[in-house]
Amino acid sequence: MSNAVKEIADNADMIVDGYAFTCIESGYRVMNIDYPDSTMIIDSKDRVIETTMDDIEIDVVMELYNRNKEFLEV
Repeated sequence: MSNAVKEIADNADMIVDGYAFTCIESGYRVMNIDYPDSTMIIDSKDRVIETTMDDIEIDVVMELYNRNKEFLEV
């Protein structure tokens, strides 16, 4: 794991199934810790506004997010 990925994981607000969720001003940034080029931004209305993930991974991450979003705060 690179130092940058380790720093993101260490500063994440929540890690679920290898995805680091970090609160940002516009919503949440999500990064796949095993594949750090795989990222997503979810806005405050729970919409994907930017991603490098494929459709299957988006579905997986959104399911993880919806099951666990009560533990995140913006």
